[in-house]
Amino acid sequence: MDLKHPADPKAVDLPKSYSDLPFQQLRIFNVPESAKEVTPVVVVQLYRPNNYNAFTDTLMRELETAFEMFDIDGRVKVVVLSGYGKMFCAGADLDIGFSKGLQHTKDNRDGGGRVSLAIHRCRKPTIAAIHGAAVGVGITMTLPCTIRVAWENAKIGFVFARRGLVMEACSSFFLPKLLGMSKALHLCTTGSVYQANNKLLDGLFSELLPSPEAVLPRALELADEIANNTSTVSTNLMRELMYRGPGSAEEAHLLDSEVIAGLFGGPDNSEGVKSFKEKRPAKFTANMLDNAPQAYPWWHATSTASRPHPKGKNPKPRL
Repeated sequence: MDLKHPADPKAVDLPKSYSDLPFQQLRIFNVPESAKEVTPVVVVQLYRPNNYNAFTDTLMRELETAFEMFDIDGRVKVVVLSGYGKMFCAGADLDIGFSKGLQHTKDNRDGGGRVSLAIHRCRKPTIAAIHGAAVGVGITMTLPCTIRVAWENAKIGFVFARRGLVMEACSSFFLPKLLGMSKALHLCTTGSVYQANNKLLDGLFSELLPSPEAVLPRALELADEIANNTSTVSTNLMRELMYRGPGSAEEAHLLDSEVIAGLFGGPDNSEGVKSFKEKRPAKFTANMLDNAPQAYPWWHATSTASRPHPKGKNPKPRL
């Protein structure tokens, strides 16, 4: 596989409801759950009730598929990532073991990284609701999420050094950016498990909750606030500016200026100003498929996958 030249974009049939999809280790709920069609907020639940939601190839493929669809589905505004039972995710399923069939080539793709990139590439905000233990890939897969909220006593572990492995799921990129190099090195070098409220994890979670039961409701409150009050185009572009920005203040200024100019007078900018003046909730309708500014994308990226598009809607060449 040539990572710089992925396959042609595929056309995807978007479901009437994600809860109808035949996933085996993943559950997806509308909010409210009684809704028959896709709602602005969807909950993705890791679901391996007898295995502490441990990570498998099946779970990887299902998460990758789900986030690819969320990315291009205009009905979805925010995704909440959660886990079933007492744990969020116990890490890789050690009963299954690690694949020994991989060849030593640059085309190898670790499963956690495929999930992390699917979340990172999803242009909708994702909130991780970590109500219980998250270890190994169980925590690294959440690093690309826009927001992480957690139970203050949840056990968090970057345990790779104790398994004879290295950090995966793109965490060598995300973790130092979120926590700083000193804390990231400490966490990975000890391989210890810490409570979410440990000072070493300061900054990883934007909110810590007093009980496991409080985590998902708080994540849903945040999701509702975002879905009802913000532009998906704006939140995505700001996240991209932070992660894919240039290396100096002057370059950032030039890029910011170009992106802002591309949004001035657009549908969401016009609606945002009009709704503020009229003192009413905004109804943002723009999306990245149709309304991305001319400057997007501004980076030269190594492609690891082609971005699918909804059936019946051809993507613009720049996407």
